[in-house]
Amino acid sequence: MDAHTITMCLVVFGILALTLSSGIHIGFSLFIVGYCSMAIFSPLPPGGNLSSSIWSTVNKWELVALPLFILMGEILFHSGISESLFKGLVPWLYRLPGGLLLMNIVACTFFAAVSGSSAATTATVGRITLAEFEKLGYDERLTIGSLAGAGTLGFLIPPSLIMIVYAILAEVSIGKMFIAGILPGFLLAGIYIAYIIYRGIRNPSIAPAMQESYSWAERFKAIKDLLPVIILILMVLGSIYAGVATPTEAAALGVLGATLFAFINRRLNLGGLLTCLVAAVKTTCMICLIVMGASYLSRVMGFLGIPSAITKAIVSLNLSPYLLMLMLGVVYIILGCILDGFSIVVMTLPIALPMVTAAGFDPLWFGIYLILMVELSQITPPVGFNLFVIQGLTGKSIGDIAIYALPFFILMLATTAIITIFPQIALYLPQLMSGG
Repeated sequence: MDAHTITMCLVVFGILALTLSSGIHIGFSLFIVGYCSMAIFSPLPPGGNLSSSIWSTVNKWELVALPLFILMGEILFHSGISESLFKGLVPWLYRLPGGLLLMNIVACTFFAAVSGSSAATTATVGRITLAEFEKLGYDERLTIGSLAGAGTLGFLIPPSLIMIVYAILAEVSIGKMFIAGILPGFLLAGIYIAYIIYRGIRNPSIAPAMQESYSWAERFKAIKDLLPVIILILMVLGSIYAGVATPTEAAALGVLGATLFAFINRRLNLGGLLTCLVAAVKTTCMICLIVMGASYLSRVMGFLGIPSAITKAIVSLNLSPYLLMLMLGVVYIILGCILDGFSIVVMTLPIALPMVTAAGFDPLWFGIYLILMVELSQITPPVGFNLFVIQGLTGKSIGDIAIYALPFFILMLATTAIITIFPQIALYLPQLMSGG
């Protein structure tokens, strides 16, 4: 890179570091960085670009899916479906090695397929399982660690809020992005399950035996408690994969289904529904502000030529594709210690995506890789959001929870390596659905 480009990079990242360290909201920080950079280095009017960038970002039909999936997650959080899920899974899991510790993994996998949020998945499942495991005398480290790790599945298993944001910014199909997350999501869940079973075989005392026993008739009868979640999964994901609904329309179906189940369970009245609506509006506004700020900064950086200059500089190093992904992975892990997942995606995508596509990687695959990196940030201190959620549930320190989650952090790194070596794990289903 020439001296002028290096100067621009230093100024841009310097302003960003200054605004972030001052406590300004990440969305406003991105706007400030973009506006100042445009004013300093470009003769074009920064205000005109600001307004057109915001309009082009929010004027997308696909973005409507975002508040709908958020609302569905809020309704499910208050609907009592998680309690039914717990009751339905107990008869099937209690005798396996690791016992009900597998509940954290399986319940989070189910709930991730309808909530779209890592935090909502962790909080909803944790409110049920942590108290039960404490009463039964389960190993605390594995109880908390498995919940922290499995809760991140809310980002990887569709429908995922962060997948929607990535798809919009990377200009790839939301439906294909959802499909690409299925096999990696189940792979990660399967690796977690295998680890719990291995620990249960090595040390059965981590999961004390239950006094209750269940017949096969009782197990099949318990399936009725799983039906609400299964029906919602079929309504949302089934309608997308069958081609009868867009992700936005499927999100509306999900809201309708979640609302009906909530009222049938008599766990949600009009006041509770209003609370869900207000919470959904707040979360949507927060995410959209970040997305708009990132879109503006991305446009400014494009005008200044920073992404292309960085891409050319890295390409000129003749790094192998795998070494490039290793370097990016290290950067993302470091960023995960200081930024939340949405910020990581929107701030790095303008630079990272051109690099990985130039190296021959598919944008759909990179979306899954990036989401795995974001999942890692959910359980890395000091700002890992899942750590804060579990701290609120248990009262444990962030440091202790992070240590308990460390084995699952390592398993997530291993999963990332697997899908990097075998990208078809993420790409097979999208190619199959498109006939490619």
